[in-house]
Amino acid sequence: MNIYGIGSDLVNVKRINLILKRNKNFKNRVFSYKEINLASKRKNKTHYYAKRFAAKEAFVKALGTGISGGLSFKEIEILNNKKGKPFLKIKGKSYKIIKKIIKKKFKTFLSLSDEKTHAIASVVITI
Repeated sequence: MNIYGIGSDLVNVKRINLILKRNKNFKNRVFSYKEINLASKRKNKTHYYAKRFAAKEAFVKALGTGISGGLSFKEIEILNNKKGKPFLKIKGKSYKIIKKIIKKKFKTFLSLSDEKTHAIASVVITI
C-alpha cells in the first residue's frame, strides 16, 4: 500500500453557519440528499456540515486537483459506519473522474474533529 495523497482542511464553524443562513443554495450544491437528511436529525447541524465540508476539501487536496474538472462535492459523501467511524463514499461522475486521475484501485482514510469554533478533517488516499 502506497500513499497517493494527503489532505487536510480547517473550517471556521461561524463561517459555515453564516453561509448556511445567507446562501440557501449552498447546502443543496455541496451536500448530498443523504447528508442533508442525516444532518436534520442532529442537534448541532452547523458542526455536522462544517466537518463534512472540511472533509470534502481535504479529499480534493489529497487528490491534488481541488474541486475542478467536473468533480462535484455532492457526489463526495461523508457518512459514518455503524460504530460512528466516518468514511468517504464517492459516486457518479466524480467517481469516474477520480478513477481516471488515480488509474489504480484506491482506498481513503478520513478523520474528523471539531471544537466550538473550528472543524478539521484529514484524508489519506492510498493505492
